[in-house]
Amino acid sequence: MLGDSTAYSGFAVPDTAAAAAFYRDTLGLTVEPVPGMEEHGLLTLHLPGGAQVLVYPKPDFTPATYTVLNFAVPDIDEAVDALAARGVEFLRYPGFDQDDKGIARASHGGPSVAWFTDPAGTICSVLQEE
Repeated sequence: MLGDSTAYSGFAVPDTAAAAAFYRDTLGLTVEPVPGMEEHGLLTLHLPGGAQVLVYPKPDFTPATYTVLNFAVPDIDEAVDALAARGVEFLRYPGFDQDDKGIARASHGGPSVAWFTDPAGTICSVLQEE
């Protein structure tokens, strides 16, 4: 039924201007207002590979406690260093063996991953498949 439809993901933030600045200026993504919805603050994040994500305002926003956006990168050390240079702070999770940069190195066939948040507390990650 929906196999031929176009699908996209979305998430809420309390302040779309702050989100736009972070995703555009810190992460380097293309961020555009949704045509015709500018006065409502709806944004489109254009992700590498052509995917799009809707970002919408929600005044009583509470951030998710799980990762919402994952960015696959060819070199996690390079990505973490570049993001840290732009002021991104990486999260630490109990039970994960993370190095000084905050990277949980690949184990048991999983990727190496480092988590961070946007200004609203939305959890994102950079990850490198091994």
